[in-house]
Amino acid sequence: MESTITQNHKNVAAIIHASTFSKYIVPFGNFLLPLVLWMSNKKASPFVEHHGKQAINFQVSILLYSIVLGIAVLPLAFFTTWDFIGFHSLTDFDTINIDTGFRNIFNHSEHFVLWGVYGILCLCLFLFNVICTIVAAMRAHEGIAYRYPLTINFIK
Repeated sequence: MESTITQNHKNVAAIIHASTFSKYIVPFGNFLLPLVLWMSNKKASPFVEHHGKQAINFQVSILLYSIVLGIAVLPLAFFTTWDFIGFHSLTDFDTINIDTGFRNIFNHSEHFVLWGVYGILCLCLFLFNVICTIVAAMRAHEGIAYRYPLTINFIK
C-alpha cells in the first residue's frame, strides 16, 4: 500500500464495503454496486483496489456458503416433509384418509430440532456478513487494510 492514503481513497474504500448492503434494495446489488465502484476507482489507489477485491471476494464467498448450506438442507427438507405430511400413505388406495400429521406433531420433534439448527446456521451466516462488512467499512475509513475472515480469494 502506498504510504499516503488520501481521505477520498478512504471514503471510496468504505463506500465500496457499505455498498454491499444494496442487496436489500437491488437484486445482486452486493455484487453490482461494489464491482462498479471498484472498477471505476481501482487505478486511483492500491488501497482502493485492495478493499474492492476484498469486498467482492467476501460477497462471493458468502454466496457460496449460502448455496452449500441450501444444498445441505435439501435431504432434510425432502425427508422431513415426506414423513410430516404423510406421503408414505399414498400407496393405500383402499382408504380415503388424509393424514396431515398435525395430530402427531410431537412424533416429529427431531425434525424441528434439525430445522432449528439450520435456522441458527442461516442466522449466524447473516450476522457474520453484516458484522464483517461494518467492521471492514470502519477499517477502510480509518485507512487500515482489512482482510475479511473465511474469504476465498476469487479475485487476486
